[in-house]
This record gives sequence, C-alpha cells and structure tokens, in this order.
Amino acid sequence: MASFVCRISSSEEKAQSLILQSKWSCQRRRKRRQWIAFPSALLAIPTETSPMRSSQEMIHDVIIKQAALATETFQWNRRASSTAKLSTPASCNMLNAAYERCGEVCAEYAKTFYLGTMLMTEERRRAIWAIYVWCRRTDELVDGPNSSHTTPMALDRWEKRLTDLFEGRPYDLFDFALSDTVARFPIDIQPFKDMIEGMKQDLTKSKYLTFDELYLYCYYVAGTVGLMSVPVMGIAPNSKASIASIYNAALALGVANQLTNILRDVGEDASRGRIYLPQVELESAGLSENDIFEMKVTDKWRSFMKGQIRRARMFFNEAEKGIAELDSASRWPVSASLILYRQILDAIEANDYNNFTKRAYVGKAKKILSLPVAYAATIFDDSNRINKART
Repeated sequence: MASFVCRISSSEEKAQSLILQSKWSCQRRRKRRQWIAFPSALLAIPTETSPMRSSQEMIHDVIIKQAALATETFQWNRRASSTAKLSTPASCNMLNAAYERCGEVCAEYAKTFYLGTMLMTEERRRAIWAIYVWCRRTDELVDGPNSSHTTPMALDRWEKRLTDLFEGRPYDLFDFALSDTVARFPIDIQPFKDMIEGMKQDLTKSKYLTFDELYLYCYYVAGTVGLMSVPVMGIAPNSKASIASIYNAALALGVANQLTNILRDVGEDASRGRIYLPQVELESAGLSENDIFEMKVTDKWRSFMKGQIRRARMFFNEAEKGIAELDSASRWPVSASLILYRQILDAIEANDYNNFTKRAYVGKAKKILSLPVAYAATIFDDSNRINKART
C-alpha cells in the first residue's frame, strides 16, 4: 500500500493499474449562531433528548465556506505552474487522456450515475468523473484488498498528495484531472480532507455511541461528496434558494445514502465485528450488541428498524428539495441516485427488517424503470419553475 500513496511516475499505465487493481464497491459499508440546519426532527434521536450540536456546528462552518466560494469565479491562471504545463499540445492531450480514464472508471463501477452524467456539459461531466475517481481511490485505501496495510501515516501522505494536486502539482494521470477540475470550479479542499478524516476514523472506530457521532461519520464518508459536487453540478440561474440551503440538501443526500448503506449492511458489518448503529438508541429500544451479533429478527428489532428507516427517509426528503435548484442538466443523475437508494429502504421493509441474513437490493428491472421516472421528475421541476417565473 505504500506504493499507493507515494509519488509515482506519470505513466498512464501505472496510474490505471493503481485505480483498477480491484473492483471497488460503490456502496460503502463503513461506513447557528445563525443556523442553516435541517429540521430538528431530522437530527433528533427518537429516544434521546439531547440535541446534536458539536457535529452540526462543525459541518455548518464547512457549508458556509462552500457557499461563499460558490460565488467566486476560479480562473485557470490561478495556477501559474499548471498553466505552463498545459501550454503545449502534448499537455492538452495528456489532460484529455486523464479525463477519459476517469470516465472509463466511472462507467465501469457506477453505470447508472455515469449514464446520468452524459446529460451534463462536457466540462461538468469530466469534472464529476475526476471527483468520483478521487473518492473511489480514497475509499480503496481502507476498504480495498491492501487495506490491512493502510496506517494513519499512509493517510497523512495521501492528504499531502491532495494538497499538492490542489496547488497544481499532480502525482499521476488521475490527480492531473482533479487538479484541473479544482482550478476550473470553486471547489474547496476541506470536504476532501474531511473524507480522509473519515477513513482515519475507520481505522480506529468500530462503534458509535450516539447519533451525533454517527452523523459526523456519515458526513465524513458520504456527505462530503455532495459538497464537492455542487460547484460542478451548478445552480439553476433562476433559483431563488440560498446557496447554503442547496449545499445542505447535497449534504442530506450523502447522509441519507450512507445511513441506507448502514441499515442494509447490518449483518455484513456485524460479521466483521462492526456496529454502525447508535448504541444509546439500541439500549433505549431494549437491544444490545449481542442481539446484533446473534442476528435475530425480533419485534424489538423491527420497531427499532422502523425508527432508523424513518429518519433516513427524512434525510432523503430534505435532499429532494435541493434537486430542483440545480442546473437542469445536472438533476437527472442526482434524482436517479436518490430514487434508487430510497428503494433500498423499501426492500428492507419487504424483507421483514431482516437485514442480518437477507440482502436488500433493487433489481435491475426496477432500476431501469426508475431512470425515466427520475428524468421525468427533473423535467417536471423545470416546467414548474418556468410557470412560476411567468406568473
């Protein structure tokens, strides 16, 4: 794994071998002063009266910074050294090759999402591919075939590499694409650093006491993706929503997806000695760690799961509000992701809440049928926006 995080040559073959050395699972298991926040019911623990504040405060600060950056225009000459590199046809060809490789990775491991990106402008599409590949490689450090060799020091080196690419010093072909992306769009480094922090947490933490702790973890490993992507997705020119509220919706989708992953994979995680469910809430429901490891579906478990699913759906509902505010060409992949992930919760219910030994999944036929539904929803949002503008 040391070779993964140290400087390597710019060889296209080596870069590709690093990212494609094994198939990555797209669904991760791991798992206001003036407040811009979700409704309290969203963040409240059903059986716990203490409000979550520390995690929300920290994430709030990040969102405010992202919203401020979104009003800026990043010019390529911000990186003088990078400009020099791209001044030759060979450099331009290399950049095109870098983005093409990112697209190939996205097409192979996130087929539905890749299809949705084809509706975007070329610049946005390529930028989303570059972000996806970086997130995938980061996840691979702690969830890949060589993850047992990953140490906090290795992740520190990966973070140094991230800083370098943000400053126009990419290490390889894939870094080259992301370095170009962050220079073209108002993307801040903090969500990327926070995702690495989530990976560090995975190395040392296997249980979560409260939902406050779990919420912060979900932000680290999934909510950050939304914050990375909004500047690329773009905001509808006639949107009247605050930029911060749109970032909040993007965060909500990431958290909802990760909560869904956690609920789907309870049995799989338990077999690895991991429990990504709030311990306080388990105890309040009359459940213990042993109940999880014994993998028995009881009435207490069903009741507990109903509450967890209800909260995940509330995050999905909050996320849905922000889709209509995105640029019209960017809505379909986001809408499709939301619809497909939300159906996993339906599948858990259909399995009588047995997420110990039964895998909740959305069948291929249902996925295909969901795509035109997602697309129709984005068209409907556009029509509503136009009609409101006329009245």
